[in-house]
This record gives sequence, C-alpha cells and structure tokens, in this order.
Amino acid sequence: MKKLLAATLGILSAVGGFVDIGDLVAAGQAGARFGMAHSWVLLLGVIAICAYAEMAGRIAAVTGRAVFDLVRERLGARMALVNLVASYLVTVITLAAELGGVALALQLASGVPYLLWVPVAGAAVWLVLWRVRFPVMERLFGLAGLTLVVFAVALFWLPTDWAALGRGAVSIDDGGQGWGAYWFVAVALFASTVSPYEVFFFSSGGVEERWSAADLADARFSVLVGFPIGGFLALSLIATATVVLRPAGLTVSDLGEVAHPVVLAFGGVGLAIAALAFFAVTFGAALETGLSAAYAAAQYFGWQWGKRVSPREAARFHTVLLVSLLLGVLLLLTRINPVTLTEYMLIISAVALPLTYLPILVVANDRTYLGDRVNGRWLNALGAVLLLVIVAAAIAAIPVAIGTRMGQ
Repeated sequence: MKKLLAATLGILSAVGGFVDIGDLVAAGQAGARFGMAHSWVLLLGVIAICAYAEMAGRIAAVTGRAVFDLVRERLGARMALVNLVASYLVTVITLAAELGGVALALQLASGVPYLLWVPVAGAAVWLVLWRVRFPVMERLFGLAGLTLVVFAVALFWLPTDWAALGRGAVSIDDGGQGWGAYWFVAVALFASTVSPYEVFFFSSGGVEERWSAADLADARFSVLVGFPIGGFLALSLIATATVVLRPAGLTVSDLGEVAHPVVLAFGGVGLAIAALAFFAVTFGAALETGLSAAYAAAQYFGWQWGKRVSPREAARFHTVLLVSLLLGVLLLLTRINPVTLTEYMLIISAVALPLTYLPILVVANDRTYLGDRVNGRWLNALGAVLLLVIVAAAIAAIPVAIGTRMGQ
C-alpha cells in the first residue's frame, strides 16, 4: 500500500504531462486524422520522461535539493536564468491553458459558457494550493485523473476491430493528411509528454515529501508506474478517436468531440464520467503547472519555498504562485481559445526542451552531488540518445509549425 501511495506523485505528474487540455484534443485529433500512427511517439515519450524523471527523482532523494536548485549551481547563474525565463513563460502559458481546460470541463457539465468559469477555476486552484496538504493534493487529483480509463473501457464496449488497431499502431502512415501535418502532430505529442514542468514538479515534489536515499526504490516505483499510466490513458484517447471519429470523417476542436466516443458507448453516464475525468486531469495539471512556475523562480533565486512552508515564511514563493495564476486568468479573459493556446505552447515547449534536459543529464553524472549514485553506463547511453531526439524535436518544431500552418 505504501508503494501504491508513493506512485501517486508520478501519476499526478504524468496526468498533468500526458493528458492536459491540449493533449486531450491533440490525442483526439491524432486518432481522428491519423489513426494509431502516432503510437510510437507516445511510447518514445514515456521512455524519455521515465528516464529523466528517474534522474530528477534520484537527484532530489540523494541531495535533498530540487533540480532547478542544482542547475543554477552547476551551470552558473546566466545559463540557469535563460532556462528560468523560458520555462517560466512556457509554464505560465500552460497554466492558462489548464485553467481554460477546467472551465471547458465545467461548461461541458453545466452548459454555462466557459469564460464565466475561468475566474472560478483560478480561485479554486488557488484555494487548493493554499489550503490542501501536498500528499492529499497529489493523491486526490492524481487518482481522480484515472477516471480517464473510461476511454479504455469504451473500446471494449464499442465495435472495435482490435486487429486493425494493432496494425495501425505498428505502421507510420500520413493517412492522406500530408507528412507535414503528421510530423507537426508528432512533435506536439512528444513535447507534451516531456514538458519541462514535469521534472520540475516531480523533483520538487520529492523534496516536499522529504525523500532521502532510502526512498530511491519508492521514487523509481513512482516513475515506472505513474508515467506509463499517463501514456496508457493518452493512447486510449487516440484509440477511441480512431474507432469512432476517423471512420465518420469527424475532426476534434473541443472537449465535447473528444468525449463523443464515450457518449456513444455509455450515453449520458458516459458524458458525466468524461466531464469528471476532464475536470480532474486539467485541474491536476493546473496545480502542477502553478507549483512548477513558483518552484522554478524560488529555487533559482534561493528563496524559501514549498507547500509545507507557511505563506509567512515563504512569502515570495506564494506571491509568484498567486501572480502566475492571475496571469493565467487574465490571458484567458482575452478570449483566446484554450485549445489553440495549448497547441502553440507545445511548439514553444519543444523549442525549450534541451535547456531542461541537458542540465539534468549533466547533474546526474556529477559525483560531487551524487557520489556513487550517478548514472550507470546504460542509462547514460539511453539518456544521450533521447537527448538527441529532444534536440531534433526542438530544431524541427518551429519550421514544421510554420510550414503546415499549425498542422492544418
């Protein structure tokens, strides 16, 4: 039971990273347009985030310090400042999109326009971050996000051709949409699975929970259970869209269309469960991104930080958290579409990925911090290969976005 509870940090990190508002729609679009042809992207993303989250968790457990804290010390203030500015901007934009996702989920459940829910969503996220203890928060929203499993259940209820799904998952096909659009979706999906805030949140959460070297096994268990669950949920979204939306020639532009396969399978009950799932995953992602923005700033400047620390003792940390939430709400009140906002964010995030993952690989090999718990030969080889993929995605992101007009 202790190990299962330990996995909830990984589940919350994974749910926020794999299935936030942008991924809900992007996964639906991928399935509707390309079938299962992007399955390999999710698999690669799961492997990458597991490898680097394990490094980040090990760094936190052995040193008692979060990743961003050590990045500044190891690489210097200037390099870390570039990282901070880029990651903070991306994280705040993502936070705005997640708050929009919460509002869209509430609109789906109530019929009330989502803009009216935006201030409510911002206040609710702030209240949870202010008053709810970290272990309760991660378990409540991490486990509530598992209601997305309704999409996997729907596959068994619907007339699913499992052989066709399997064939699609092992093939790379542009589905008649064009290879530019195919690779745009591939870059966006990959960036969503390895977003910088995931490792910031995961390592900082380990410090919040006071991990030590004795907790390394639990940290690895959290990684190896939580993140693959996030990947499985995202794959279920793609699969249901493949089965229902693609044959009908439908596209995906909002959460109602994403939920359509579940509604077709289970009717009104399915819609209720889907709305609850969308609310849980976007609210959990909003918590994650809000904290990550404040973690990064506080760790760079050396401020007291953490949910375990009272607001009076960590006033600057909580101020950054509040300001980040207000910026997210104000951005949404410009009436920008949350889905469109997140799609642009994913491309920007892809460009910024190397600034996060290269320093993690460097610190994970530094015996000054980790002693004999540095990366082994095989993990270093895997990390290096994955870093090349991350750099390739960063280089390709903007050209493929411009060349395809954001995948159109």
